[in-house]
Amino acid sequence: MLRVVAAHSADAIGAEGAEAVAALCSCIGEGGVALIPTDTVYGLACDPDSGEALARLYEIKGRPPWRPAAVMFPTLGEAYAALGELPARLREALARLLPGPVTLLLENPAGLFPLACAPQDALAPPAGAGAIHAADAALGIRVPAFAGGPAALTQLGRPLLQSSANRTGGADSGSLAQIDPQLRAAADMVLDGGALPGSASSVIDLRRYAAEGRFELLREGPLGREQIARLLDAPISTRAESTDVHPAIAPEFGHPLSI
Repeated sequence: MLRVVAAHSADAIGAEGAEAVAALCSCIGEGGVALIPTDTVYGLACDPDSGEALARLYEIKGRPPWRPAAVMFPTLGEAYAALGELPARLREALARLLPGPVTLLLENPAGLFPLACAPQDALAPPAGAGAIHAADAALGIRVPAFAGGPAALTQLGRPLLQSSANRTGGADSGSLAQIDPQLRAAADMVLDGGALPGSASSVIDLRRYAAEGRFELLREGPLGREQIARLLDAPISTRAESTDVHPAIAPEFGHPLSI
């Protein structure tokens, strides 16, 4: 198992940071699963286009196939490039919230990143009515506000499918020592980012924001309701007001499993 220590400054990536980026790119490119730091908690990451890597990540976590994962982008610019044309109001919302300790749920009519949005289609294809497909599911995105050691990850240059580094239902981890040793051993690479805040990201549903100027807070984390409302200059919807949240989506992104 490869362990790499990232650089200690966002302004000086340095040799260790360059080694971390190169090793992580190699691991992900070869279909591996990496244990990485973020701006919130440690996570497991893989290639968002590899069904085999997805299956390994879900096996390591013991994660049910109907629970979606998020897609992490190193920078906001890379997120914009991957998402394509966005409504002006939504694009401005992303600029106000990202980079930051949030997971944002977006409409996904183009069916982007299907393995993250509808993993069961690859892991356990459903039969009959009730199947979720990527174009019908929310796309969860993250752009961490990397600082300190993890700052080298801004140089990665590719998105990652990611989920928190815990067994399904387990506690989030703000340090490598808090992570289940068997889970650490199952990863193909461990990137040590030192001590992290240890609180999972705030989960914000923006699927109604472009049309109605409203959002829903599915999980309060480092950013609270009032702070998000100020940033977006918008009222907060309650979950009871949402009628279009698929039952396989809302429980996942309201549960401390995504980072």
